[in-house]
Amino acid sequence: MFKLEEIEQAHKKVKSGADFPKYIQEIKELGVKSFETWVKDSHTEYFGTNNFSTQSLSKYYELTISDTSNSEKFIFQLKAHQQGKTDYFTFCKDCAENGIEKWIVNLDEMTCIYYDKIGNEILVEQIPTLQLTDNKCKKQKNITIELLK
Repeated sequence: MFKLEEIEQAHKKVKSGADFPKYIQEIKELGVKSFETWVKDSHTEYFGTNNFSTQSLSKYYELTISDTSNSEKFIFQLKAHQQGKTDYFTFCKDCAENGIEKWIVNLDEMTCIYYDKIGNEILVEQIPTLQLTDNKCKKQKNITIELLK
């Protein structure tokens, strides 16, 4: 099973939302099946097979989540984050200001669903999968050939 330290090591590489798909791929390879992140303090519960779970500690002081969700503004700020224009904490503050209480990522379905305080789905997003470039594919083939010799 995966360890919280392994997940946290992978998460340290995430500087913005642009890094999220690579992070997802890395923790999926560790055996994470899903996780739930709470915006108020960014504590996250990670789930694996056979009812295995582990939970992270809070990452920052507690944010106040708005009682009113603003999906249009949230989506605009999410896109900016995914383009690398904001860091993780700024994204979490934007979530709180727009009434996003948590998100749940399902690694089998490759979805990220954002929820408001009363449990309404605000956005269901498909997580992009990583595509190997031609150069990386060639490198992978060369490595495979070298290992077979």
